[in-house]
Amino acid sequence: MEAKPESHKLIFEKEGVYLHTNAKRSNQDTTIPGFIRIVERDGEPALEWSPVEDDGRNAPAVFYTKKDGEGGEEETKFDPGYEPDWAVISTVKQDRRQEQPPVRDTGHWSSFSLPLSELYSLRRARFSLGRNFLVLTTRGGDPLPPLHFHRGGTRELLKAMQRYIRLAPSPMDGRLFLAYPHDSGALSQSFDELHLFDDTSADLVSRFIQDPYATTFGGFSKVTNFFRGALRNPESPLNNRSPQDPHFPHSADEEPGFELITCGAELGPRPEVKRGKPLDNWEQFLDPEGRVTDPQKVKELVFRGGIVPSLRKEVWKFLLGFYPWNSTTKEREDILMVKTDEYFRMKVQWKSVSEEQEMRNSLFRGYRSLIERDVNRTDRHNSFFSGNENPGLTLLHDVLMTYCMYNFDLGYVQGMSDLLSPLLFVTQNEVESFWCLTGFMDLVHQNFEESQEAMKQQLLQLSLLLRALDPELCDYLDSQDSGSLCFCFRWLLIWFKREFSFEDILSLWEVLWTRLPCENFHLLMACSILESQKEELIGSNHDFNSILKHINELTMKLDLQSVLCGAEAIYLQLTHCKELSPKVQEVLGLRIPSGSSEQSPDSEACEMDTLLSHSQARGATSCQPFNGHTPQRPPPTYP
Repeated sequence: MEAKPESHKLIFEKEGVYLHTNAKRSNQDTTIPGFIRIVERDGEPALEWSPVEDDGRNAPAVFYTKKDGEGGEEETKFDPGYEPDWAVISTVKQDRRQEQPPVRDTGHWSSFSLPLSELYSLRRARFSLGRNFLVLTTRGGDPLPPLHFHRGGTRELLKAMQRYIRLAPSPMDGRLFLAYPHDSGALSQSFDELHLFDDTSADLVSRFIQDPYATTFGGFSKVTNFFRGALRNPESPLNNRSPQDPHFPHSADEEPGFELITCGAELGPRPEVKRGKPLDNWEQFLDPEGRVTDPQKVKELVFRGGIVPSLRKEVWKFLLGFYPWNSTTKEREDILMVKTDEYFRMKVQWKSVSEEQEMRNSLFRGYRSLIERDVNRTDRHNSFFSGNENPGLTLLHDVLMTYCMYNFDLGYVQGMSDLLSPLLFVTQNEVESFWCLTGFMDLVHQNFEESQEAMKQQLLQLSLLLRALDPELCDYLDSQDSGSLCFCFRWLLIWFKREFSFEDILSLWEVLWTRLPCENFHLLMACSILESQKEELIGSNHDFNSILKHINELTMKLDLQSVLCGAEAIYLQLTHCKELSPKVQEVLGLRIPSGSSEQSPDSEACEMDTLLSHSQARGATSCQPFNGHTPQRPPPTYP
């Protein structure tokens, strides 16, 4: 019996829609012109893109396949593109099929077809070159390659899509639309559609109950817009609306605007920030018994200007928890004795493992092999670790092996040697460097866990901060498939260890160890660097590969003091924004995350109260106290 021929019906077609590829070879173009179409195939509407080289009238080479396995998936090939020295933890196996869009890359052209029933959302954005692009996401969570409309046409495409689906604007992002069937309608389902009562929106509602005037004046108009859209007749397509309707784009000539709901907060001016002098008098902070009388003041001075080299060996042990701030000189002597005994007991454990035992312990053998490899290439330019048979290399190896015994579940992961070498250089002591390493790892150990959940969370938080600061830069990175900010992975993993000189890292880390003005100050550092590179990235029209390459080539080219000033200025600018989103407030430590059991401000929040209290004296712009939404943690105050 002959198969019934497939029926095709062309509903919409637009030329001049490009894919921007990540081709590395010079004989391949990085932009592929093509057609975007809506086609009915046996009555099933689908959104399709095909290159100009293809006639486009036949089915594309690759179809989107559902995750439930219907029909079976075709194998997809991907060009991983430029990769830095190391950008992910090597022990984790990556499932690239789940991470990449369902498109076959042949090196010459790609095509895809997505049933509109499988479309979950679309986001419309543009960057400084004035070109619009759409990012579509499937119900399986996969983003398709951004579609770049070099000749306009997004408005017409959206209107054509309304024949089959309803596009509801998100109350949290005016450029984001969620797709629903026309029969999903009315208010009963609209709460679920726009997640009105998820963590973020629930906070919006609770603030409205507590202070309806202030909340309505600020962000509650988004909820008003949501209800207006939810009560609209779902059978009435968007292309029947009045041109004055604020939820629909204006004329085709006005495409670059397309701001459906004003979702960006007015940040206000960014204050000027200057650095201070380093901490150079330790004795003034010690009472007759050796207790530190004002730890908060010490941290402020360290945050403001660092520590003079001669005092680092002593002060670092307080910053990293080796010594309690309220310990006396005698108590510290006792602590050192106990910690020394404990260290050498752990060292004897791994030193006494016989070759026969090690042959039966693949995990221990793997840790030793990784450590030996990394020790031989860690900071060899530094005189403390240079040359062969250097005692510094032996100490580096022994401390890392002992840490494996101390925390065998985590063991050793590439990058830990980068964290230890400055500690060993400053303390010049095996025992003290080990316990300083354990204190440092208490802050960053989640970075090295195999799940990488902490790294994913930090990249997400960095994205939230950057989008609040510079939507244009985020739009450009999105357009080049770089919106995940994966090129910042190494920065966050080892706190910029390979981006600055060895001496600069000593200054940077002691600043970050103060945890002032917030625990995520390293993310603000990343924002400061990215903003400093905006002109180069956008002006030179960097693609995915060249963005990775450019960021990795910043090594040793950044001015630490400028980056620190920029990061602090960003913090001040954000914390004084009256309509800062709850999620950004959480990243900055201005509010307790949803679901947290914490009931009162912790010591970190108390430190923020008096941070930078000498801003006028240092010549910075005078800042007023934070007057936005009342956070659950007290914000810093600035005279």
